[in-house]
Amino acid sequence: MREGKTVRTRVAPSPTGDPHIGTLYVALFNLAFARGQGGRFVLRIEDTDQSRSTLDSERAILDALNWAGIAHDEGPNVGGPFGPYRQSERSEIYREYCAKLIEADHAYYCFATPQALDEYRRQRQQAKANTGYDGSLGMLSREEAASRIDAGEPHVIRMKVPREGECVFRDRLRGEIKIPWENVDHQVLLKSDGLPTYHLANVVDDHLMEITHVIRGEEWINSAPKHLLLYRHFGWAPPELIHLPLLRNPDKSKLSKRKNPTSVNYYRRAGILPEALVNYLGLMAYTLPDEREMFGLDDLIESFDIDRVSLGGPIFDVKKLAWLNGHYLRETLSPEQLLERLQDWMLNDQTWSRIIPLVQPRAEKLSDVVPMSAFLFTDRPVYAPESLISGKLDGTRAARLLRITLWELEKPSPWSTETLKAGITHIAEKEDLNLRDLLAPLFVAISGATVSLPLFESMEILGPDMTRRRLHYALEALAEIGFELKGKGLKALEREYRQAFGG
Repeated sequence: MREGKTVRTRVAPSPTGDPHIGTLYVALFNLAFARGQGGRFVLRIEDTDQSRSTLDSERAILDALNWAGIAHDEGPNVGGPFGPYRQSERSEIYREYCAKLIEADHAYYCFATPQALDEYRRQRQQAKANTGYDGSLGMLSREEAASRIDAGEPHVIRMKVPREGECVFRDRLRGEIKIPWENVDHQVLLKSDGLPTYHLANVVDDHLMEITHVIRGEEWINSAPKHLLLYRHFGWAPPELIHLPLLRNPDKSKLSKRKNPTSVNYYRRAGILPEALVNYLGLMAYTLPDEREMFGLDDLIESFDIDRVSLGGPIFDVKKLAWLNGHYLRETLSPEQLLERLQDWMLNDQTWSRIIPLVQPRAEKLSDVVPMSAFLFTDRPVYAPESLISGKLDGTRAARLLRITLWELEKPSPWSTETLKAGITHIAEKEDLNLRDLLAPLFVAISGATVSLPLFESMEILGPDMTRRRLHYALEALAEIGFELKGKGLKALEREYRQAFGG
């Protein structure tokens, strides 16, 4: 930590999809540490991937943090003395610092083509060597580089990295860490579109925003040498590094949407209370001194001691989260408060105004409305696994189609009745299948019935997270009766899918 500085932490999500549960987890610990030290917590939006970053995703991140009660002191929506807080608005700053690295001979213009780099990696793989690029395809003189740039040749700027010795650094929770420089690639700092990579922007912004402690997931440990080398090249004191343990699935693999819901939106839509989710995320790597299992954000902040963070691989178990949420529903809310939460959640005019036009043409009595629409308010519809298999589809084909549909729905796209219908129709065409035959298992997966409210309109109301979760449930149901895609078969299908659908 820089001596005499106010403690400043940050969370820096990329707005390239749904707000991730890992973002909430890291933000929680950054907030708890900063608040406990009388410091400030910063939100920075790392939107340098212009092909994937969207304002909708940024808004979703802000909304998720606000819903969870994790309030930042500085950020794109509240301002602050170190703005702008979107990296896409700081491009000139990064180019300036890149120029300084070039001038000091710590970085160079690289003209290696994607094809040449692919061949380099292929040869390294065959030799069972590290595939990180080591600069061996050529570092040109500044004059030659300038000539090729003037000619309009595509290029990036890379950082030079020592090839001998080790990067030795200290993590507050893990102690001394050593990583050989030969395992560190010549990192791209500035891409061919003139925008920075995460690594350059991260270091420059953390320094200029006076971040004193970088608290992030342990997956970034191997990137620490690149960042520390940049700090050395710029002559800056680095912040203190603290790497939190990764959240894991019950099978101890890294938490991923392939095995567990990872979007905050899913848990919110499924009826998890924000205080229960924050409590559960806190338990992932921390226990209060009195070892209480139920505690609020203020309790965590008041007692927080970063040195007591546990490094064990925390298991994010959806069933345990639901159990904890049940305690909050029963023990912390009055009936009046529960009613308010239900109205805020789904039982409100806004939700019903979307559902009534679907129900009204099909209802004969008022008492029909709730049963017809009940599946839109539940997490997992109840149905026999066999009902996912129609007359024209066997279990293997149904599993294949549901998996392909899930992959297609994971692609960034506007979520609307029209786009959903177009996407599902496209799958049927690619699979040489009558659309009606594809819709049969989808109706059951989404609504729990073979006949229900209009499918695509229902999917729009459910939203992407809940819809994708129901496809996961359907695949689990098919696996229960012997139709499971796994191992080599799943990998082969994924390769086939990518070739056919460009996934």
